[in-house]
Amino acid sequence: GRAGSGRRLAVSVVAAEAEVGAGEECRVIVITSGKGGVGKTTTSANLGMSIARLGYRVALVDADIGLRNLDLLLGLENRVMYTAMEVLEGECRMEQALIRDKRWRSLALLPISKNRQKYNVTKDSMQLLVEILKEMNFQYIFIDCPAGIDVGFINAIAGANEAIIVTTPEITAIRDADRVAGLLEANGIYDVKLIVNRVRADMIKKNDMMSVKDVQEMLGVPLLGAIPEDTEVIVSTNRGEPLVLKKKLTLAGIAYENAARRVVGKKDFLIDLEQPRKGIMQRAKEFFSGEE
Repeated sequence: GRAGSGRRLAVSVVAAEAEVGAGEECRVIVITSGKGGVGKTTTSANLGMSIARLGYRVALVDADIGLRNLDLLLGLENRVMYTAMEVLEGECRMEQALIRDKRWRSLALLPISKNRQKYNVTKDSMQLLVEILKEMNFQYIFIDCPAGIDVGFINAIAGANEAIIVTTPEITAIRDADRVAGLLEANGIYDVKLIVNRVRADMIKKNDMMSVKDVQEMLGVPLLGAIPEDTEVIVSTNRGEPLVLKKKLTLAGIAYENAARRVVGKKDFLIDLEQPRKGIMQRAKEFFSGEE
């Protein structure tokens, strides 16, 4: 009866959607930092949301097992019923564990585990999860990696072929990011990009903070984006709404959108640093170059 036709309809819709991205390789990108508290999960949420809004099918995997926060940032914490653990144990299907964002259906979250238990997600199980998501026709899979460089980190990066390192312009964060870059390379991930978060133009001017260029030169990793320090981050975190969803975008929101456009290869969306049109462009120029 009705259920059957509904199911057939759902299948045909899925098939139609699959054709759109057919022939495209699914990109599996791990977002990591080394040091905690530099804005790795905020970056995951905003990049994922931005790319979903550009029309791609995005899966966000919260592999930060002991301290999962990605669901909070997306405002989905009350909807976590099943997790990847149940999928791996055969208690539910992947479709049941995935939480679709109500605002953007093309964005889905996969928490690895619900409670505080540190399940050891092995490399094999991580690769299996990535394979299942690939079969579901996701075009981008972002893995929000645990901070630190322990076993959890090594297992979480299994199945990824690209990485984004998030750092702040502080010497401790940069040293940790450098260690992580080396580890990624040792594990066969060579396509690595850098996001410098919490940049303060006023401090760079006074030489109290390293400029984005300094950080990039120290790490020798290509720059994906520089994100200015923004108090709105705290507000959006508490509300469970990524910055990029705000009607009036703040400077950090614009910077995340630009980074997302760079990820998907739309190079023309970069802020034109040579001919700033408005004050905001001028400010962005100062963020990127660290000069007046």
